[in-house]
Amino acid sequence: MALSLGEGGGSRLRRQLESGGFAAGEYVKQLSQQSDGDRDLQEHRQRIQALSEETAQSLKRNVYQNYRQFIETAREISYLESEMYQLSHILTEQKGIMEAVTQALLLQADRDDPALGARRAAADPFLPLSAKEAAASEEGRQRTLTTLLEKVEGCRDLLPESPGKYLVYNGDLVEYDADHMAQIQRVHAFLMNDCLLVATALPNRRGAYRYDALYPLDGLAVVNVKDNPPMKDMFKLLMFPESRIFQAENAKIKKEWLEVLEETKRNRALSEKRRLEQEALPRPAPTPPESTNPFEEDEEEEEEEPSAEEEVVDLSLEWIQELPEDLDVCIAQRDFEGAVDLLDKLNEYLGDKPMSQPVKELRAKVDERVRQLTDVLVFELSPDRSLRGGPRATRRAVSQLIRLGQSTKACELFLKNRAAAVQTAIRQLRIEGATLLYIHKLCHVFFTSLLETAREFETDFAGNNGCYSAFVVWARSSMRMFVDAFSKQVFDSKESLSTAAECVKVAKEHCKQLSEIGLDLTFIIHALLVKDIKGALQSYKDIIIEATKHRNSEEMWRRMNLMTPEALGKLREEMRSCGVGNFDQYTGDDCWVNLSYTVVAFTKQTMAFLEEALKLYFPELHMVLLESLVEIILVAVQHVDYSLRCEQDPEKKAFIRQNASFLYETVLPVVEKRFEEGVGKPAKQLQDLRNASRLMRVNPESTTSVV
Repeated sequence: MALSLGEGGGSRLRRQLESGGFAAGEYVKQLSQQSDGDRDLQEHRQRIQALSEETAQSLKRNVYQNYRQFIETAREISYLESEMYQLSHILTEQKGIMEAVTQALLLQADRDDPALGARRAAADPFLPLSAKEAAASEEGRQRTLTTLLEKVEGCRDLLPESPGKYLVYNGDLVEYDADHMAQIQRVHAFLMNDCLLVATALPNRRGAYRYDALYPLDGLAVVNVKDNPPMKDMFKLLMFPESRIFQAENAKIKKEWLEVLEETKRNRALSEKRRLEQEALPRPAPTPPESTNPFEEDEEEEEEEPSAEEEVVDLSLEWIQELPEDLDVCIAQRDFEGAVDLLDKLNEYLGDKPMSQPVKELRAKVDERVRQLTDVLVFELSPDRSLRGGPRATRRAVSQLIRLGQSTKACELFLKNRAAAVQTAIRQLRIEGATLLYIHKLCHVFFTSLLETAREFETDFAGNNGCYSAFVVWARSSMRMFVDAFSKQVFDSKESLSTAAECVKVAKEHCKQLSEIGLDLTFIIHALLVKDIKGALQSYKDIIIEATKHRNSEEMWRRMNLMTPEALGKLREEMRSCGVGNFDQYTGDDCWVNLSYTVVAFTKQTMAFLEEALKLYFPELHMVLLESLVEIILVAVQHVDYSLRCEQDPEKKAFIRQNASFLYETVLPVVEKRFEEGVGKPAKQLQDLRNASRLMRVNPESTTSVV
């Protein structure tokens, strides 16, 4: 029975498999009975496999859709939780304000009617204390604070004694890690009316503590942590940019901590607001003592002018009162531009105002936020952060640091960030395949990063000319890092001179791209590579000399027989590429060459060395290259001179003279001409070498070559 592969068959198969009473064994048995052979089973198997793939794709789509809905739901829950927390905070503040107003009204009523106040005090013992009792209570709390703080090591200098500071609440807590919820240590917290002191217990001294941290209430936020057994009775303290989690002994103590922290913060804010309002009011100038000096009148008039100006400073504006909190919000929300705009607005407002005491206190609060903002921007530029996005990713933090007057720090951090990015990019390059391919990738990555960094630096620090010297120093250090990676791959791995020459050529070409922005680092790459290139030239020179000596030791002074015209034609092309244009006069009949194999091989090897060395050439290598050429040529010339003196056979002696003529009249002029073309000036050493008929006089009676 042939089974249909159409859409109708697929839908029937799907319904059959989705039915509640489907039995796989019965289905397979029935299918085996109805099929005509292996082909029907294969077709049915393909249908089931296609249905399986379709089901898998449908399942993936459903999972992805549900996952997106889950993400959106979680985001909405987070928004809702934030709004509920803000609403709770607003309600708590409203409750505190209503209680403060009620207490103020009751105190005013008591002053108006003392008898009513006495009756109310008798009926309710928890009403506010009288002025005398309140002073006694404050003195007692201050004595308690002094006694407790004597038990805390290292906090005496941090908490100077002041008449308004007193202890509100204290108790033992257990600190937990915010990420892993692991217990860290046991602490004792002291809540004052303006700050919170956290101290750790000393292990061997009962009731003694060591200072750990001090947090002003102005920048402290308290968050309740929901119980999640076994983690319960916890609350979180938020102090930008850090947070700490503490656990109370039980739910009652936790509730007391939360309530007293919120109430103390509220009282602190109200007292600060009243103080600023009182200081903003105009004060009558004190009456100076009478003086008999008539010349003091002018001085008094001059001194009265600044006091009149101090009265003009109005700090009761709503945006100034809320400035510290607004800065905290901007820093927490990473709105760096908004924070710097607020600081610029304040500086503009206070630019021509005198530095009175309220202004100094406001400046102190703002300076603390400026330090926090600077720390966050510094962290944004630290190499520990993600290095993706290129130089433009740092523009936001750099521009805000410059606006804050931290251009030097911004320059230093920007260059450190880019150095780490370049180093990471170089390390991520995979060393595979040919060396030249890797060098192409290395040069592209490094010089592209350097060019992008230079352009971004020019954009960010356009008005700070003093920072450009730092960029030049950074570029030199980066070039040194590049040369280290370059030399390790090219020179330390003992690559051939031709490969090294091509790699250096690629590096020079990429380095010239920096001239687009007026930056020329060619002299730096020359200075950093000169040692390795000298080593490569001398190493290759030694190889040529050893090979030449080896061939000289086996020299039989016989003509070359290349056997085939093709081989002879190939040799002609090779010699022509070496610059030997008159090579045909040294060829004979039937593929014979009237030169020794040793001389021909020496010519090809020397010219190849010269061509590759000229690719590496720059002025610092002039003498190294010249001395290497002279040493190589001397080996061949001395061997020819020695053989000419020692040979007794007239035919061989004539053949040696012909090879010597080829060396002096053909090879040496070609070497001299090519060297002058590549370097730009003639070499006197090569001229002397060519003009001398014999470079080294050898004792005629000697039968050993002096090399």
